[in-house]
Amino acid sequence: MKIIREFKEFAVKGNMLDIAIGVIIGASFNKVIDVLVKQIMMPPLSMLTNGINYSEKKYILKETVLNDAGKEMVKEVAIGYGLFIETIIDFLIVGITVFLVVKGMNKFKRKAQDVKDKTVETPKDIEILSRISDLMEEQNGFLKTQQKSG
Repeated sequence: MKIIREFKEFAVKGNMLDIAIGVIIGASFNKVIDVLVKQIMMPPLSMLTNGINYSEKKYILKETVLNDAGKEMVKEVAIGYGLFIETIIDFLIVGITVFLVVKGMNKFKRKAQDVKDKTVETPKDIEILSRISDLMEEQNGFLKTQQKSG
């Protein structure tokens, strides 16, 4: 029963919802990046390399063996390095895109956490902590002047 209570606390706190939203957005983001790489970036790259389609590039270790009737007896054994190159390009694009998104979000977050910046609403917890900090500084200043005069 303890595990059920812990699961309820986990679900109610919003962690499960945050994870689900992250997975859904991540899957959609992956589709966008996949199209960006395969349909937008790879064709010009292929054109620059005289029409090479990277996904089909491979190093053949053993050729396909056919019998007299043309039926495949032994399958080809090959290392598909082209797909690896395409996947590396995909990874780099995803990495750069995620970096730019996180950088933008961090800039917005810093702006939102700046209590003095009134162009963006500061979250209540940050605002309260800022007020507490200001009051503590004021109190410390008052105590220092009391010690000097007394």
